[in-house]
Amino acid sequence: MSEFFPLQDVERFDLKKVPPRVKWYLRPIVWLLCFPVFWLHRSKIRRIGMKGVKPPYLLLCNHNAFYDFMVATVATFPHQPYYVVAVDGFIGREKLMWGVGCFGKRKFTNDLSLIRNIKAILDRGKIVALYAEARYSLCGTNAVLPESLGKMVKLFKVPVVTLITKGHHVDAPFWQGSDPKSKMLKTEADFKLLLTAEDAQNLSVEEINRRINEAYVYDDFKWQKDNHVRIRAKDRARALHKVLYKCPHCGKEYRMDSHGTILECKACGHKWEMTEYGELKALEGETYYSHIPDWYEWERACVRKEVEDGTYKLDVQCKVNSLPNSKGFINIGDAHLVHDMTGFHLKGNYEGKDWELEQPAKGLYSVHIEYNYIGEHRDCVDLNTLTDTLYCFPYGEDFAVTKVALATEELYKYLNK
Repeated sequence: MSEFFPLQDVERFDLKKVPPRVKWYLRPIVWLLCFPVFWLHRSKIRRIGMKGVKPPYLLLCNHNAFYDFMVATVATFPHQPYYVVAVDGFIGREKLMWGVGCFGKRKFTNDLSLIRNIKAILDRGKIVALYAEARYSLCGTNAVLPESLGKMVKLFKVPVVTLITKGHHVDAPFWQGSDPKSKMLKTEADFKLLLTAEDAQNLSVEEINRRINEAYVYDDFKWQKDNHVRIRAKDRARALHKVLYKCPHCGKEYRMDSHGTILECKACGHKWEMTEYGELKALEGETYYSHIPDWYEWERACVRKEVEDGTYKLDVQCKVNSLPNSKGFINIGDAHLVHDMTGFHLKGNYEGKDWELEQPAKGLYSVHIEYNYIGEHRDCVDLNTLTDTLYCFPYGEDFAVTKVALATEELYKYLNK
């Protein structure tokens, strides 16, 4: 990785800061905020093997919506977990976030201070909640997990508990933007002891990773269908084209659109209806993929083919916002973004000084993206270092940040096989 950034004299978020103890007077406030929402959802938590399990332990959660945090708070009551949170979660409220037990990380970076901070909290006899996928699920299915997870578990030598929620994605799908409206569905969660402290100490890294990956398999749209969860929202397909960006009928990319309950291709006119049970049905002709995750995985296969052929490339101009700390974004102007077989290459100029960021594909197993991001109302890719996060908002319409995310994962697998 090579980098040179502007804003050299700007204060950076302190990733090394040891998380302070949770403020006693904030704990009841957190519970008062979480429990009523949990009751309104009529959510159910199944406790599996948790009898006698007490802190300290590592809590591994899947990530589909903001509501995940509330369910985790209820599941662990009366204990208060400490949460690993991305730096943008601290914007405008850093003091409060530290006070309720949150500590920061920049996504998809190798940060030794995170390991030290997690260990410090576990040594206090507390719970650390980690959203190991490091992003919201794009279509309600599990995302790639870091290979380093097993090594971390062996280092800490504490029990590992999983909290896998079901229904949070269909309740408030991430593809509807940074603040999707909850449908207040009745959801479920499995709160399960996955590894004892002895398991964490004695099992191999490979076996630990195998068990964690197996525990993380989920599919919210399958859950919706199997449980006959009906969604009557008249805009339930709104923004679905953000994920389903390629038409299986004509093969064109970036010409999909969605509105109300309809998903359609502007290139060939093929249309699908999203039913009340989360399935797709063509209005005329072949449906191709009734199950949304199947369409998404078909897109992945198409990207994988481009990677294997050596033809994958994104080349766009974009607006770039820097996030050096929790005070907010700083616009550092336009830049040239290339994502190709070698990785990300970002070059710009700020106040007369050239800057660049390069991130090799072989070292980046995934990347974070946003849809219709707050403030900009556009999709973006954010690239992280230990000192900054650059939010890149491409201009034009001939791109899909979903494809960038898929390509990042497929490039990593292809170059490291």
